[in-house]
Amino acid sequence: MGFLKDKKILITGISSTKSIAFNIAKSMYSQKAELGFVCQNEKISNRIKKIAASMKSNIVLSCDFSDDKNIRKMCSNLFKVWKKFDGLVHSIAYCPKNFFYGDFIDNITREGFNISHEISCYSFLGLVKECRTMLNDFSSLLTLSYLGSQRVIPNYNIMGLAKASLEANVRYMAYTLGKKNIRVNAISSGPIKTVSSYSIKDFSKIQEYHHSCSLIKNPITGKNIGNVASFLLSDLSIGITGSVIYVDNGFNVSAIK
Repeated sequence: MGFLKDKKILITGISSTKSIAFNIAKSMYSQKAELGFVCQNEKISNRIKKIAASMKSNIVLSCDFSDDKNIRKMCSNLFKVWKKFDGLVHSIAYCPKNFFYGDFIDNITREGFNISHEISCYSFLGLVKECRTMLNDFSSLLTLSYLGSQRVIPNYNIMGLAKASLEANVRYMAYTLGKKNIRVNAISSGPIKTVSSYSIKDFSKIQEYHHSCSLIKNPITGKNIGNVASFLLSDLSIGITGSVIYVDNGFNVSAIK
């Protein structure tokens, strides 16, 4: 089909082929997008370079998103290969593993709260703040959320607060960037097994409950997320901004098992 042909899109947050961002990149590549990649650090860059090469890209940058100078440096390096581009996917989240266990109030610390919000939410805003002058008119920006931002999900704990902050971030960014015809949206995915999800205690039980209460019984896959992401980064979705799109088989509207 190729509805992303001639679009340059930056993908952040791939750590392996099990990452949701990997499935998003695969879908966008199949729609003829030209892709660039940002990984967490040099340690995993060789792995990401192999993924990038499979999608005919030689753009692999590293960035520590907890450091504004590092974000600025990455954007400067990106500018050397892309003066302008058309969109980005923010798939970055982090919470120290110990905060996914035990009593929410007993376990929380100021440091844990700040780290979770800084990496999971501010990193999106910080990245766009540095690269916004490089974005073409009618660019589209996307981040990834989860229902734990709106409802209590056992053991999701502080990440629920961070994702709620991220969704508010989407709305305020959409308001600000809309003046330049740039759109900002989020996908709220159903529970998918990734490297990150293994940190959440009893994640398999969350998946089982999600399946039992979903309106559609097909499992949510990375491909499902990737295809919706491609739509949101394309001109086909030009009337959608400031929205959280649920890709969860209708679980978010179900009430009775």
